Amino acid sequence: MGFFERYLSVWVGLCILTGMLLGNLLPELFQFIARLEVAHVNLPVAIFIWVMIFPMMVQVDFSAIKDIGKKPKGLALTLVINWLIKPFTMAALGWLFFRVLFVDWVDPETATEYIAGMILLGVAPCTAMVFVWSQLTKGDANYTLAQVSINDIIMIFAFAPIAAFLLGVSDVTVPWDTLLLSVVLYVLIPLIAGVLTRRALDRPDNHERLQSFLNTTKPISIAGLLATVILLFGFQAEVILQQPLAIVLIAIPLLIQTYGIFAIAFFGAKALKLPHNIAGPACLIGTSNFFELAVAVAISLFGLQSGAALATVVGVLVEVPVMLSLVAIINRSRHWFPA
Repeated sequence: MGFFERYLSVWVGLCILTGMLLGNLLPELFQFIARLEVAHVNLPVAIFIWVMIFPMMVQVDFSAIKDIGKKPKGLALTLVINWLIKPFTMAALGWLFFRVLFVDWVDPETATEYIAGMILLGVAPCTAMVFVWSQLTKGDANYTLAQVSINDIIMIFAFAPIAAFLLGVSDVTVPWDTLLLSVVLYVLIPLIAGVLTRRALDRPDNHERLQSFLNTTKPISIAGLLATVILLFGFQAEVILQQPLAIVLIAIPLLIQTYGIFAIAFFGAKALKLPHNIAGPACLIGTSNFFELAVAVAISLFGLQSGAALATVVGVLVEVPVMLSLVAIINRSRHWFPA
């Protein structure tokens, strides 16, 4: 792993502090940036998210899908977790905590927005950081590519309907045009651009051009992530300082969801007797979130300073350290799985 990847949690933490500091020192600057919108899409945020997502989409290799049938169990586990369990448990936890347990601490309108942000996190399976988690667990790189590729294809068609259904159940009015625009902008177009770029650079007998491109753009992608974090926490700086309890309240169900889904995936992988290099990435793909997409959609649907955007930003806050703890669990339980 590169220097930036190795200490990613440190950089994210520093950018959170930087964003909050700048947001309080220069509120007019962030208010100006917040107004740079076209069709409910904040342009600076969209640019940074694109910078972050595109190099990761280039890593997706659809040619790896042809071999997935040789080892279908790992893929089946990931798909069941991502599309049949996680979105619905996230919505249920959001409803339980903000409609029942925390009802005296959060007003109904804000609670609805928090639930909406959590739902958007739950419906967005991880695409980008999966490659880092897989590498940390010494996972099968080709199998991970195949899993990510199939999940991305499903996400193009399933993200909007599932999100709209769960948001509707949670009494959120869903602007379908904005939701579909977000899927096209942050999933479909980057994925197509990544496929075309990979096809232009890669050759069956020579992968050097592709690898050189990935090595060059990887730091740029991480810079896009960090810049996005600074912007998001700059937008939310005043809210976070004025309502620190809100961060804790949102983090509690997110942590329960993450560790709970991991437990389901982990013991499911053990029951299926998956080899460790497939079990590890399968558990982590099903557990982590495509928070970049969730953040972008929350901003488009509800606004930069909404409770939904704050909930997805808290998802960014807890994602890296929590996933690193799960990586440690997988690595220490290597002997539980077939070699």
